[in-house]
Amino acid sequence: MINGYEPGAAGWVIGLHGRYYAKHWGFGREFETLVGRELSEFLAGLDPAQDGFWIAKEDERIAGSISIVRPRDEQGARLRWFIVDDAFRGRGVGRRLMHTAMDFCRQAGYRKVWLTTFAGLDAARKLYEHAGFTLTHEAQDRTWGVTTTEQRFDWSA
Repeated sequence: MINGYEPGAAGWVIGLHGRYYAKHWGFGREFETLVGRELSEFLAGLDPAQDGFWIAKEDERIAGSISIVRPRDEQGARLRWFIVDDAFRGRGVGRRLMHTAMDFCRQAGYRKVWLTTFAGLDAARKLYEHAGFTLTHEAQDRTWGVTTTEQRFDWSA
């Protein structure tokens, strides 16, 4: 089941990002606090006509999340905070979240959507490409204390 915001969802999304990226990629406190700060700012100013925040629930547990942030410039809307709990991977949760977010973008009239990620998140990349996103930029980055290949994906209507 895909739902919008509910109490406790922000903390869960922040915690899941912190745990997942520390365990699998070695990211630390700086990453988790940035996710927390930016997600909190986003939710404080969320406009349901232009922004989207969704969680997936299975068996009353939050299984994943995704957000669409309204355009702040000509680049288009931004897809953010897309994550699925390890315990729910392979069950179609990510596909359902992506479908919900992209349907919202089309209904809101967004002609462009972009996201940033990094190489190695192969399951997510498959979902991005299946939704019509294409890789448009890659560069080495050490923002989180480990070397990653930062990637930008873009979608156009």
